[in-house]
Amino acid sequence: MYIIIAGMSRLGRELALSLADRGHDVVVIDQDEETFAGLGSGFNGVTVSGLPFDEEVLQQAGIDRADAVAAVTGDDNVNVMVSQIAKKLYAIPHVLTRISEMEKVETFQKMGFDVICPTAVAASSAETILTGGAVA
Repeated sequence: MYIIIAGMSRLGRELALSLADRGHDVVVIDQDEETFAGLGSGFNGVTVSGLPFDEEVLQQAGIDRADAVAAVTGDDNVNVMVSQIAKKLYAIPHVLTRISEMEKVETFQKMGFDVICPTAVAASSAETILTGGAVA
């Protein structure tokens, strides 16, 4: 698959490395070129510097041929903008939107976004551990 990852947060970095290791074609977008160093010299994907919702940046990343987009910056508003562009303008079949604020998750799910909320995932895992369960 051809996958674009918007944002070099810890989540974005780990996702990019994992997907590239599994043989996917990965393009990472971030405003700060220095964050690309965190991918290491073994990363075989492509890096694009710029705002992830900028039309020229998305074109440079190859959004017109992408199979999936993950909007995982640290800014919920940027993630929603990237996801809307991917879904509405480019009809990308798989779009993931990272939302940090749990209060917003349901709203964006109702809008048709596939949402991941690291806060909710961590809270659920923590509750399982604290109550004697096993974490998957």
